[in-house]
Amino acid sequence: MSSDAPVSVNILDREFLIGCTPEEKPGLIAAADYLDAKMREIRNNARSAGVERIAVMAALNIAHELIQLRQHNESDHGTLAQHLQMLRAKLDGVLATSVK
Repeated sequence: MSSDAPVSVNILDREFLIGCTPEEKPGLIAAADYLDAKMREIRNNARSAGVERIAVMAALNIAHELIQLRQHNESDHGTLAQHLQMLRAKLDGVLATSVK
C-alpha cells in the first residue's frame, strides 16, 4: 500500500512540502516545475506585481491552456468520429457487394 510522503517543491524560490504517493511524485514535480516557470515568466514581464497577483495570473493562463486543449481534443474527437463513420460506410458498402 502506498503512503503519502512529503515532497519538497520550489515555486518562485519558496519551498513547499506536499504530501503525495510515490506514484504521484513525478507528476507533482512536473506540475510544480511548470507552475514555477509560468510564474517566473509573468514576474519577469510585470513591472511590479505581488506574489498573489502572479499566482492568480499563472492560474488563469494555465486554466486557459487547459480549456483550449480540451476544445481542441473535442474537435479532434468529432473529426475522428466523422472519419470512422465514413470508413464504416465504405466497409459496409464493400461487404454488401462482396456478399452478392
